[in-house]
Amino acid sequence: MGLAIGLVGLPNVGKSTTFNALTKAQNAEAANYPFCTIEPNKAVVPVPDKRLHELAKIVNPERIQYSTLDFVDIAGLVKGASKGEGLGNKFLSNIRETEVILHIVRCFDDENIVHTEGNIDPLRDVEIIETELILADVEVLQNRIDRLKKQAKADKNAKATLDMAEELIEFLADGNMARNFKDTDSDIYKQLNQEVRFLTDKEIMYAANVDEEGLDDEEPEATENKYVIALKAHAAENNCEIVKICAKVEEELVGLEEEEAAEFLNELGIAESGLEQIIHKGFDKLGLMSYFTAGVKEVRSWTIKKDSTAPKAAAVIHNDFEKGFIRAEVIAYEDFVACGGEAKSKEAGKMRLEGKEYIVQDGDIMHFRFNV
Repeated sequence: MGLAIGLVGLPNVGKSTTFNALTKAQNAEAANYPFCTIEPNKAVVPVPDKRLHELAKIVNPERIQYSTLDFVDIAGLVKGASKGEGLGNKFLSNIRETEVILHIVRCFDDENIVHTEGNIDPLRDVEIIETELILADVEVLQNRIDRLKKQAKADKNAKATLDMAEELIEFLADGNMARNFKDTDSDIYKQLNQEVRFLTDKEIMYAANVDEEGLDDEEPEATENKYVIALKAHAAENNCEIVKICAKVEEELVGLEEEEAAEFLNELGIAESGLEQIIHKGFDKLGLMSYFTAGVKEVRSWTIKKDSTAPKAAAVIHNDFEKGFIRAEVIAYEDFVACGGEAKSKEAGKMRLEGKEYIVQDGDIMHFRFNV
C-alpha cells in the first residue's frame, strides 16, 4: 500500500527494543546508550487477525497470508534535531515519508537505564519531540513562503496560498501542531500539505513504555503510575490514541508458541499484547481494512482503503481485475463461518452478486468475475 508507521522517541526510551519485538527480528540493535540506531530500519509486519484462522479451519488451505503494515524505526531525536543536533535533521525527513507517527515514551523508573534528559518526565519528552517536529515544519514552510512571494506577484492562486502559508507559520511558531490548524479541510491547505508533507499534520499514537508491574489491566488503578496518567491525559486532550506496552515483555513474547504467549499474557493480566494493539490501531489510523479470499491453495487477507468500491478492491489482486471487472461474489464473514463454507453459504442464499458501486465491508469473503 506504500503506507508506513514511523517509530520516534528520544534516545534510549525502548524504541529499538519495541521495534525488535514488533518485527520479531533482531535487526535493530537495542543497547543501553543513546544513538545505537544509526540508520532507519524498515520492516513489514503481519496484522494479526483471528478470522483467518477460523476460515482456515473450514477451508483447510495450504497456507495463510496476512495483511501487512510497514514500520520504520527512526533514530532517536534530541533537542535541536531540526538544527542538526544529535544525528541531524535527516531523520526528520525519514519521518516525513511515513503516514502515522508512533511515539514511544518512557513511563518507568530504572536507575540502570540512562535517560538523556537525566530524569523521567513523559510530557517533557513529548514536548521535546513535538517541538522539533514543529520547528522542522516551520523551516520547510518558510522556504515555500519565500518561493510563493515571487510567484504571487503574477499569480492570484499563489497569493491565496501565500496568505494561508503565512497564517499557518505563525500558528506553528506559537507551538501548535499543523493538524490543529483551522483550515485543514480547505483545498489550499491540502495542496500545501501535499507539497510540504507537514510532520505535525500526521496522526500520532503514543506508546507508554512501562515496566512489568504497570501492565496489569485487571487492576488499572492499582498499577497505573503517574507517568502513564499524565501521558493519557495529554493524549486525550490532543485526540490521540495511546497504548500501554512493556518493551521488555514484548521481547520475551518473541519466539513463544501461540498458546504459550496467551498463557504468559494471562499471567500478566492482559488479554492482548501491546504490540498487537499498536498494529491494529495503526491499521485503523491509516484508514485500512481487510477483505478475504478463501480457497484450498490459500486463505488470504487483502489490504484496502476503507470505503473502497469492489473494482478498487479487485485491483489489489491484479490491475486487470479492475479493468475487466464484471461483478463480485460476496459472502459476509459471519455468514461464511456460520454456514461452514462457500457451498453451504450459497445454499443458504448468503452469497450476493455485487456490482461496480458496491462498497466493500471489512471481512467480506470475495471472488471476482472479470473479462480482459
